[in-house]
Amino acid sequence: MNKAILRLVPAALVLMLPLGAARAAGREAAIVGSAIEVIEQANAIPEKGIPAALLKDAAGVAIFPNIIKAGFIIGGKHGRGVVLVRTTDGGWSNPVFLTLTAGSIGWQVGAQSTDLVLVFKTGRSVERILKNRGKLTLGADVGIAAGPVGREAAAATDAQLKAEIYSYSRSRGLFAGASFEGAGLFIDGNANGWFYGRRGATPYEIVTNNGVLIPEVALRLRAALTHLTNPPPPVPVAPAPVLQIKPGPPLIP
Repeated sequence: MNKAILRLVPAALVLMLPLGAARAAGREAAIVGSAIEVIEQANAIPEKGIPAALLKDAAGVAIFPNIIKAGFIIGGKHGRGVVLVRTTDGGWSNPVFLTLTAGSIGWQVGAQSTDLVLVFKTGRSVERILKNRGKLTLGADVGIAAGPVGREAAAATDAQLKAEIYSYSRSRGLFAGASFEGAGLFIDGNANGWFYGRRGATPYEIVTNNGVLIPEVALRLRAALTHLTNPPPPVPVAPAPVLQIKPGPPLIP
């Protein structure tokens, strides 16, 4: 009896592998789905949203839904998200999975969740992530500043103008500039492998569609970001019809 059970164990493990992969891919798909929601709300309230002009010229956008900030005395932030890179045709690449970690020391009690959006102003700042050379420290390896909100874009400070990345947090439906200086970004290779069905896929292979399967939810995120950063032109308003008044017959005294 024991030998029979032992013979069944390898077969059972083989059957469990696809189930584990499906669960992992489902977790990654949920992150992308939440990122779509964040992007759709990015400019729902123009006065409290990410300025459209900044998004239009962005070289990359990273979205981290549900960043968790928790701790007692020693606090920290942790989250998982994705980064998309601007393509030559003005659209956006497939999402590449990232993790974000940051620590802080102070009197903190409780936990809270917020969404984070990073707007990359330059191609250089995005390249630093895609090269996947380990931790990228915001503020040290690449300049970052809390981004202007709404109509404040025209009045950006010197620090904001010099930064390569603008950071925004969303809480209770409203966006605000947020400081994440000192936070570290890492490529999440395992998440990329699960999501795209190819272990070891590099960030460059993902953004260039080189040998990866693209899930439908990734296409929806790309479309949502394209719509936000390249809004369709306004529909021209047809001119009002001109009333033609024809002269009547002459009046006979």
